[in-house]
Amino acid sequence: MERVVITGMGVISPIGNDVDTFWSNLSQGQSGIGPIDTFDTERYKTKFAGLVRDFDAAAIFGRKEARRMDRFAQFAVAAAEQAVQDAGLDMEKVDRERVSVYVGSGIGGIDTLIEQQMNLFQRGPERISPLLVPVMIANSAAATISIRLGSWGPTLCPVTACSIGNTAIGEAMRLIRSGDADVVIAGGSEAAINEVSVAGFSNSTALSERNDDPTVASRPFDRDRDGFVMAEGAGIVVLESLRHAQARGAQIYAEVIGYGASSDAHHMVATHPEGRGASQAMRQALHNAGITTDDVDVISAHATSTGVGDISETIAIKQLFGERAYHIPVTANKSITGHMLGAAGGAEAIALVQTLREGLIPPTLNLHSPDPMCDLDYVPNTARKAGVKIGLSNSFGFGGHNAVIVLKRYDEV
Repeated sequence: MERVVITGMGVISPIGNDVDTFWSNLSQGQSGIGPIDTFDTERYKTKFAGLVRDFDAAAIFGRKEARRMDRFAQFAVAAAEQAVQDAGLDMEKVDRERVSVYVGSGIGGIDTLIEQQMNLFQRGPERISPLLVPVMIANSAAATISIRLGSWGPTLCPVTACSIGNTAIGEAMRLIRSGDADVVIAGGSEAAINEVSVAGFSNSTALSERNDDPTVASRPFDRDRDGFVMAEGAGIVVLESLRHAQARGAQIYAEVIGYGASSDAHHMVATHPEGRGASQAMRQALHNAGITTDDVDVISAHATSTGVGDISETIAIKQLFGERAYHIPVTANKSITGHMLGAAGGAEAIALVQTLREGLIPPTLNLHSPDPMCDLDYVPNTARKAGVKIGLSNSFGFGGHNAVIVLKRYDEV
């Protein structure tokens, strides 16, 4: 069975559009949450989000090419090209038939759909863009990456709601382990901060309404949390078989050693109150990695800052780890970035890689009054130095999707 390693990383996020900036702000607890200024929020109950700033698609791709991509695809392609460049991957020197792309999105090109729907209502069917369908569909990001890269292996767009990034990385790991690919570009992307999406999430009472101070709105595990904060971006990694990476002299950041997935089979929106599916996915990931609960040094929690979700994840961790759960640091990146939806897992995988490499666990921001039902070590408010070798990352999504990956610090010896 092939060992799988991470050799490249790329990120577009509310706290930075490259890995160094992203990691610096995350580890320092610099929030990326602020007022929405891309549309009029006067009638909205929630008026803030984690918006990507200083992203100029026309400068990156050229104006013509940028117009052929929805914002979520622009994020994905930009992050993927960062990751490929970071990996030093030269497509002229690899077997293109053995290079794949596994990049998903929960909502896909919703900005394009809304824009063209307005065209239909205001100007008639003749004014609908002939590019509507190829730009709108959720697989357009993965397809565009493959086209620009010139990869001929399988291209897959997983759609497992907010667990997409981990699903993509985990399934990519399986593809490489089986010997069916040498390289997979994997992760997720999302750009859904618009009138319709914000209204939909808000009216379902899922979003925080802490408009007076958005930077403290995302507060996982805190007693005073009142919902999650929408965010956008992309997180993409380059996965390779260890043999392939070593043969080309690639820098290796970390090893992907385990993956587990499950379904709550409970509710379309709410997580299982007893954390059944989450615990199962974590258990499967550890089994797949060939390790025990004693081997895990840090947990990157899904932790969206919702009432039921944070409690059920805490319960799931305690179910699996028992008494040891109280001695494992648990960090919640979404307290700083907001919830990047389908992009969250990929970005959080990058954060976990950096944690393993640097021995620094990012803080769970805004945790000042812990919920009595959330009683683990959540690394509150300040980053922590720690010797960590193996980390577990949780991602859960609407519909009861659970995906968990296990990463290991790479040591050459």
